[in-house]
Amino acid sequence: METVYFKGTACHTYGNLPEVGRKAPEFDLAGAGLAPVTSADFAGKRIVLNIFPSLDTEVCARSVRRFNEEAARLDDTVVVCVSMDLPFAMGRFCTAEGIKDLVVASAFRSPAFGQNYGVELVDGPLKGLLTRAVVIIDNDGTVRYRELVEEITTEPDYEAALRVLREGEK
Repeated sequence: METVYFKGTACHTYGNLPEVGRKAPEFDLAGAGLAPVTSADFAGKRIVLNIFPSLDTEVCARSVRRFNEEAARLDDTVVVCVSMDLPFAMGRFCTAEGIKDLVVASAFRSPAFGQNYGVELVDGPLKGLLTRAVVIIDNDGTVRYRELVEEITTEPDYEAALRVLREGEK
């Protein structure tokens, strides 16, 4: 269990983020049109899991826009944006914003994702949603970077995540 904050109120997660250097848990989420989005779909690629509560907040929307601009341009890298939002809502957001270089994936029917990745909020105002986190999985399925954002209403450390991705391209 980890402690994060929502506007200063302590909230707790189910478990912990996967450790750097360990194999990432497999995932099976719902993508656009309810098509499955699984970790196996991206075998051999680096995966950036941009995890957040909901695209209905500006901070979450900014993280999607930023990763679309930055990380999605890197070779052999796919950005998967994960929340409990329905895939239809995520798809509408991306269409309205002109976002095409990432994958949206909903955990609405995959409670194991929030538990396996330690991002399900088990109490507080956002109970049942996912907290804000970034996990980078290397092309061999190993976690190379993890950030659990302490204050849910703030953005992740994009530069730290991008640095790990750029170092992996060398």
